[in-house]
Parts: sequence; C-alpha cells; structure tokens
Amino acid sequence: MSRLEQRFAELKAEGRSALVTFVTAGDPGYDASLQILKGLPAAGADVIELGMPFTDPMADGVAIQLATLRALEAGQTLAKTLQMVREFRVDNQTTPIVLMGYYNPIHRFGVDKFVEDAKQAGVDGLIIVDLPPEHDAELATPAQAAGIDFIRLTTPTTDDARLPRVLERSSGFVYYVSVAGVTGAGSATTEHVTEAIARLRRHTDLPISVGFGIRTPEQAANIARLADGVVVGSALVDKIAQAKTADQAVNEVLSLCSALAEGVRGARR
Repeated sequence: MSRLEQRFAELKAEGRSALVTFVTAGDPGYDASLQILKGLPAAGADVIELGMPFTDPMADGVAIQLATLRALEAGQTLAKTLQMVREFRVDNQTTPIVLMGYYNPIHRFGVDKFVEDAKQAGVDGLIIVDLPPEHDAELATPAQAAGIDFIRLTTPTTDDARLPRVLERSSGFVYYVSVAGVTGAGSATTEHVTEAIARLRRHTDLPISVGFGIRTPEQAANIARLADGVVVGSALVDKIAQAKTADQAVNEVLSLCSALAEGVRGARR
C-alpha cells in the first residue's frame, strides 16, 4: 500500500476523517517553512499538501498568492521544495506528502527528472490544478508509473457527464473543491457538501477530501462528519502573513493545526 492508501485505511478503521493541511513551501523562508513542515504531524496533520510556488497561481486567492510571493522572494525553487521533502523524510516515513501547484515549473524542471527526484525525495502524490485528464500523458501517466498518486480536483460544476473522465485515472484521494472560485473563498453549506459527496461516491471508491473555505475547528468538524478528509490551507497561510517573526509564524500555524485536529478528531464521537 502507498502511504496515502495506508493513512486513509488507518483512519477509516479508527472511524474518523483525515486532517489535510496545506502550506506553501518556502513561506516565510526556507528554515521556518521546514520547521512548520516537520511540526505539522505532531500538531495533528494526517496528510500534508505542500504548495510549489509559482508566479501565476490562477486557482488561488489572495492569501496563497501572497504566500507564493513571499516564498519566491525568499529564494524558494522547485529543487528546494524537493529538498524540504527529503529533510522531512529523515525523521518521518509515515505522513503522506502531496505536492500541489501548477505544471509550468515542472515542465521547466523536466518531467522525467521531476518524477525521479520527487519519488526519491519521498513525495506520495501530486495535485496539478491546470492539467486536465486530456493531458495525462504529460505528467499523470509517468508519475503513476513511478508510484506517485495523481489526485484530481472536482468542483460543483463538474457534472455527471464529466466526472467519469476526471476520475478515470485518479488515485490517492479525490479533492472536492466545495465552492466555485479560488482558494480562501466562501464556504459551502453542509447540505451542499452532503449532496456532492453522495454524487461522487456513485463514481469512485477513492477517499473524498473536501476543501476551500474551511477556516475554523467548528467548520472542520462539520465537514469531518461527512467526508474522508478535510483540507485547510488559507487559514494556516494567513497565520504566517500575520506573524511578526518567523518563530511566531511557526508557532501560530502549529497551534491552529492542533485546534483543527481536535475538531476533526472529535467530530464523529
């Protein structure tokens, strides 16, 4: 079993949802970002999404756009992001790491080299928001051949005619974007998420994680009662933006992660 399969199977056996946390690699700087990455599992993160900074993050709202700019200004590169994963794996061989971002940096890096280096570093999955299934040969096929899951995004506008194509070669889990719009946008109602998950389950047996607009432990708990995973990103990234020092950024992110984890873990009791 892959690390993602193992983690979701364990949590299913425990009868709870996964807390999936997103942070941008290199934000607010390499050292603090690595501290955050290494601290997330102990703070309650079950799966970590690590953003690959890119100059044109068109699916992201202001919070993650600014995080990307901070990371790039601090000198973050794709090679450094992979190095962060390598350093994380020195002490942690169990927490799944998913790289999330856009195709351009990978294309420039070289797909074959990227897949090889990502696998060697300990990356478990990829979410590439601007590569639809029609372009599987570009990255999804070589990544999955190397044992790296390729996780698809589905949205409220992905209809029943399109869903089978989107999910056909998905692996790891399905990421349901609960609102139409960019990251950090408003949150969906519980009724909407319930209906969406039921529809997705008619098309796939993969775990379903729900994200976009989840900011508080209470919101996380509400989604955790319905979904296999709860994704929180912008709320964590905002803590970095508001911090006055790198140490404060680390502490604030991990503190919020702990509160979110408590909400998720208590949701089905």
